[in-house]
Amino acid sequence: EVQLVESGGGLVQAGGSLRLSCAASGFAFDDYIIGWFRQAPGKEREGVSCISSSDNTRFYVNSVLGRFTISSDNAKKTVYLQMNSLKPEDTAVYYCGARQAAGVGCDAAMFQHWGQGTQVTVSS
Repeated sequence: EVQLVESGGGLVQAGGSLRLSCAASGFAFDDYIIGWFRQAPGKEREGVSCISSSDNTRFYVNSVLGRFTISSDNAKKTVYLQMNSLKPEDTAVYYCGARQAAGVGCDAAMFQHWGQGTQVTVSS
């Protein structure tokens, strides 16, 4: 029913850019908060950025603030994560998640639906 499909990952050099896409289907897009999360080997899943498509409220984890930008194209039901000035420590599998728009926050435990992930590797 609910489907989230990530794309746009790849291998880039430090300082480079990538744009991730999360295509959503099977639910009322405007009723959900969509987020980007990442998980590096040996680390827990971390909320990177979340957006409420209904009111455009955004959240960024401090480590990406000023470098990453989340945006939503409601007509396409797609959320993007523009990642600039990438660092090797950004290397991870990036997941798109969705949760019902109740409350605030970008904690992975709050999200009910997940995509399969896309690998982002930043070389030094």
